[in-house]
Amino acid sequence: MRRPPTAGSLTLHLLRHAKSSWRQPELSDAERPLAPRGERAARKLARELEREGITPRLVLCSAARRARETLDLLRPALPAGVEILVEEGLYGAGAEELMERLRDVPAGHGEVMVIGHNPGIHEVALALAGDTAPEPLRAGLPTGALVSLRFGATSWARIVAGEGVVTRVLIPRDL
Repeated sequence: MRRPPTAGSLTLHLLRHAKSSWRQPELSDAERPLAPRGERAARKLARELEREGITPRLVLCSAARRARETLDLLRPALPAGVEILVEEGLYGAGAEELMERLRDVPAGHGEVMVIGHNPGIHEVALALAGDTAPEPLRAGLPTGALVSLRFGATSWARIVAGEGVVTRVLIPRDL
């Protein structure tokens, strides 16, 4: 088993948006809101972020409504002064696009959260963890799940697939 990266390393939190509603089939996929179950899960996750001391300095969020609503429910748990960027390019982004976006994160953001969608969020988590991905991550990422990884790199431009160390996998049903 690999040892966790040391001080000065980078931390990434990959969050799949909370459960969305299908009650309004006339809405486009990008405009689907959260379901009541998703709202409850996001509130639980916010409490868990506070409890575990998860303090991203940058949040990259998909522009899809369900991702933005997930972010809104997490905001009370995020640190003051956190930079939040809502980006169209994260909607439907695959693992490669997510890796490219992460590599563009500027210096000074040692802890970053990405709120996005499957299959991209799951695929990039698996790619970054490589062969050491724990079973809960390999099994899949349900809506509202959070995966945290640490990297020994000191620059986001230098993160490499297979070098992330999974430090947590939070599944809403387990909270």
